[in-house]
Amino acid sequence: MSSQQNWSQDYARNASPGHVTTEMMAPFQTQDTSGHNQSSATGGGNAVLPTSQIEMTLSCRNLLNRDITSKSDPLCIVQMSDAWSNSYYEIGRTETIIDNLNPEWVKKFVINYSFETVQKLRFEVWDIDPDRKEFLGQCETTLADIMAYSGRQFAKKLTGVSNRDCGEIIIVTEELSTCKQIVGMQFRAKSLKKLSWICSNDPFLVFSRSNEDGTYSVVMKTEPVRSTQKPLWMPINMRVRSLCNGDYDRTIKIDCFDKRSNGDHKLIGSCFTNLRNLTQNPRENSYPLVNQRKKKHKNYTNSGFVELVTISVAEEITFLDYIRSGTQMHFAVAIDFTASNGAPRDPQSLHYLDIYGGRPNPYEIALRSVGDIIQPYNSAGIYPAFGFGAKIPPTGEVSHLFHLNGIPSHPYCSGVTEVLDHYRKRLASVTLYGPTNFSNVINNTASIAQQYEDGKHYFVLLIITDGIISDMIHTKRAIINASKLPMSIIIVGVGNADFAAMDELDSDDVRMQLDGKYAERDIVQFVPLNKFVSKTGPFIRAQADLAKEVLYEIPQQMTGYMRSRGFKPNIPVPITSNNTAQAFDSQPIHPVPNAPPVLIA
Repeated sequence: MSSQQNWSQDYARNASPGHVTTEMMAPFQTQDTSGHNQSSATGGGNAVLPTSQIEMTLSCRNLLNRDITSKSDPLCIVQMSDAWSNSYYEIGRTETIIDNLNPEWVKKFVINYSFETVQKLRFEVWDIDPDRKEFLGQCETTLADIMAYSGRQFAKKLTGVSNRDCGEIIIVTEELSTCKQIVGMQFRAKSLKKLSWICSNDPFLVFSRSNEDGTYSVVMKTEPVRSTQKPLWMPINMRVRSLCNGDYDRTIKIDCFDKRSNGDHKLIGSCFTNLRNLTQNPRENSYPLVNQRKKKHKNYTNSGFVELVTISVAEEITFLDYIRSGTQMHFAVAIDFTASNGAPRDPQSLHYLDIYGGRPNPYEIALRSVGDIIQPYNSAGIYPAFGFGAKIPPTGEVSHLFHLNGIPSHPYCSGVTEVLDHYRKRLASVTLYGPTNFSNVINNTASIAQQYEDGKHYFVLLIITDGIISDMIHTKRAIINASKLPMSIIIVGVGNADFAAMDELDSDDVRMQLDGKYAERDIVQFVPLNKFVSKTGPFIRAQADLAKEVLYEIPQQMTGYMRSRGFKPNIPVPITSNNTAQAFDSQPIHPVPNAPPVLIA
């Protein structure tokens, strides 16, 4: 087999569970850490603990309509500024809601609230269309101002569009509980009232939790079920903290809507319950859906019924639970060596090595940022490292997967520093070429991960690139196949290319699909490096900010995979009456503070 062939095929042929060569298995061995201190991934220095963590829910009213034939498709970007700085940085953004001037976003924002500091916030609302985005308004305030309305609605006018009323933004904050439980539920409905003479309903459910002032905040939406009056919705899995902030007696409103393509969804009816009722009486949870506007009709009783099919509550298993029980994180690197980066000797090149000034290039920043965080979680400290898109000596053939260290049988580097050393050496020996193909490096890492689906290993592939993908269809297919495996993919875009197509891969809101086949889960995180560093900016700060952004989803992606496969960390838990799994005809697993009595419709 030539040096340009997929080395993982050799690996797969030579290695099998229970019998592998020492050389091939070395990077994936879980070392016995008993009696040894493991490195911490948290930074040093004097950490300041926040006063508390708060969860923020956003909605808007009466937004500008920027579309001619429909309505605006709003998205909200949340930004924060430190007390000592006049510049804002993004902390997150909501999902986009189609054709809606009164959006209620599901996505929540968890923020560390510090009483002793000024935490400035800016909210920008945009109309997102396929070919452009248009500004709808913004507002600036402080977290302290919002917290004064904790449990109630903080409303403020949006501004920024001359001579126009931009509407208002509504912010609800609440201190997070320490509840670490996951609730799984499935609902169905029957006898739904038909809202159209022509066709059946496309019903979906919206779950909202009550606030202290009697209002409700949306926490979950199901996907619609097409053309039926008796839908069975897909199972819901969410944190109890998100559903009711750990309070089993908190009122939960369930709205059933008929989906309309123009965004003007029609309410079928609503019902009310709480988590205690749902868990204590799972076989008796059938609720009439009542539409208050129709109650004035003489013969109206209800618009159908929504019923609980199944429910389960379990303690949430965290990322640290897996790490502490020995799960290993493995870090693989793939670097873009295409000609669009510019000649390495050119100071304007993205691959330029600043030998005298010592300033790292974008590829070095990305490698160091992510590698330094991942490194403590891999006790072997050895990483497969590859390049793609270059002509390789001595044949000059273009390769979309070559080994940075030049050793096909053992393409591992001992630590991030060695990865950087081999990267710099390869720049001097290869000819930058093209095109930009991702599928080879993704399939390569997937072939390794496929052999370690035992719950003890998780793989993170870092792809650093400057250009738009040339093999998008093959890349999507590779990602969909990899979504079933213990791996995540981080893509860092460097340079000034248009990376809009990368949003198709980072499917936070809509599952990726190709030819009718869907990704099992979201495993891709894309981040443009220019968001964090300028040519004159401090690269040390850029590395820290970049690492925080690109690695943010990894713990959730890993625990999501482990849960989906039934892998549990091997952590001894004392058996008590409060932490054992229970059937749901009894009390919840952990006692929770009782809210005032609520009426259940």
